[in-house]
Amino acid sequence: MQAYRLHAFEGPDALRLEELPSPRPGFGQVLVRIRAVSLNYRDLLVAQGVYNPRLRLPLIPLSDGAGEVIALGEGCTRFRVGDRVAANFMPAWIAGPIDDSAARSALGGEADGLLAEEVVLPEAGLVRLPSHLTFEEAATLPCAGLTAWNAMFVAAACKPGETVLVQGTGGVSIFALQFARMAGARVIATSKSDQKLQRLKDLGASAGINYQSNPNWDDEVRALTDGDGVDLVIEVGGAGTLARSIRSVKRGGFIAVIGILSGPGEINPLPILMRTVRLQGIFVGSRTMFEDMIRAVSVHGLRPVVDRVFAFGQAAEAMRHLASGTHFGKVVIRV
Repeated sequence: MQAYRLHAFEGPDALRLEELPSPRPGFGQVLVRIRAVSLNYRDLLVAQGVYNPRLRLPLIPLSDGAGEVIALGEGCTRFRVGDRVAANFMPAWIAGPIDDSAARSALGGEADGLLAEEVVLPEAGLVRLPSHLTFEEAATLPCAGLTAWNAMFVAAACKPGETVLVQGTGGVSIFALQFARMAGARVIATSKSDQKLQRLKDLGASAGINYQSNPNWDDEVRALTDGDGVDLVIEVGGAGTLARSIRSVKRGGFIAVIGILSGPGEINPLPILMRTVRLQGIFVGSRTMFEDMIRAVSVHGLRPVVDRVFAFGQAAEAMRHLASGTHFGKVVIRV
């Protein structure tokens, strides 16, 4: 079978397509024929050596994929051959709070990932796919979808009638918009592109702010909320946007800290204290959260937003497209 591996932290061009032996499932494991994978910003950082330069090499990258079970190891009872499945980002995180052991199981990091034709995965870390989704759509769920779900409904307990601020047009932000509308919440979105802002409005955002032409976008957020601020911020920018997110959220509001797209920086903690703002880092989610999300996706018939689907031989091109920041939604590779 064929798989991509990184032999050096030199970005997308370091991806090598190689012929490897087909893996065999052991006790409690299943063999999955991968049909599609999706890319996350983390995958780019891994390839560049920024995420963790001490990761072992060679490494099969990418954490998110969907496929079908083609063989079962001994002791497997949850799935049958032919079942359509996706792996949890951290297969060892089944339920409850995250711990170090679960974090070490993250695919495409300390463990080999899914940019391969066949992979062996622990049965306990798999979930069944919604029947209405294609493999390409389902491959977007494990990281971006579940991170948004965890932020909105586990960490922040988003309610109907609340207002959510989403930043940009990456996978997590668009999933958060879709989930917010599904839950009856109002959404304010930011982007540097008026064209993308219109697409966000078409998805259900009630207002859009161009942060390039309006650098004081936090003032606009407060104006749109009668001076109160939003209930929840999906913060994907990092230190470069966090100060304005703090000024955008209402007193006692919640900021889900998810991304680091704007790079490092310093934050004054005083406004957090004085306005009793709650900040929480969101690191994807457990299999139990994943199964809850899939039930909601199935009931509402939600379809993920896929920007572009690349062929298996175009993995480096797909990663460069992600790095360009021109995408709207998820970048997918069909295996």
